[in-house]
Amino acid sequence: MEGSTTRTNAAKGVLRRAMYTMFEQSLRISGVHDAYRDPFVDRGDGVLLLVHPVDEVPKTLLLTSVVPLLATLLTEHTRSFPDECLRLRAVLHAGEVHHDGYGFFGESIDVACRLLDAPDLKQRFREIAEPLILIVSDHIHRSVVRHGYQGIDEDSYLPGPLVRVGPHRCRGWVHVPSGDDELHRNAWPLVRVHSQAAFCPVEEPRPFPLRPPVLTDANEWSA
Repeated sequence: MEGSTTRTNAAKGVLRRAMYTMFEQSLRISGVHDAYRDPFVDRGDGVLLLVHPVDEVPKTLLLTSVVPLLATLLTEHTRSFPDECLRLRAVLHAGEVHHDGYGFFGESIDVACRLLDAPDLKQRFREIAEPLILIVSDHIHRSVVRHGYQGIDEDSYLPGPLVRVGPHRCRGWVHVPSGDDELHRNAWPLVRVHSQAAFCPVEEPRPFPLRPPVLTDANEWSA
């Protein structure tokens, strides 16, 4: 969430609710239902989503439906609520992920986080007006984007930053989805109703219970 550290806690609460609402709506309209994904993992000014490797949710669906729909909703949100401008960086990667009772971890998450936080990506985002910028890993580019599946324009994914994860260097590919896609505009009224409810007061902090460590199977993930 761009500029989150410059906002008050109350303003962050409003934008977080809007972010979660639009992301959830983008997933549900695209058919990425609860059974195909883990619950959201909150990151304060962002969110991590792990999608199960199931036939019902191919990676192409995330690129051709979820991402453009989210871009459209963000664009319409800003037009309707200019004082609540919300701009997001997003990353898509796939690989093995583990959970030990404290949270998710693994090299795949490290790769995604490095790409998302790359200074070059942040600089590119500052240079554009669109509310969403996407970076995909080289793995996603090689296995999905470059094959020219329907709805994916390979030429719109430009070489992005190189990041180091351990001894490896990982390339990202940057895509700026249009927020004026008429195909996805019908979803906007569903989100606007929820966005207007985002002015609820921010709840007071409360402690979280500890969970016993449990090792779970790895999932493919995307964020």
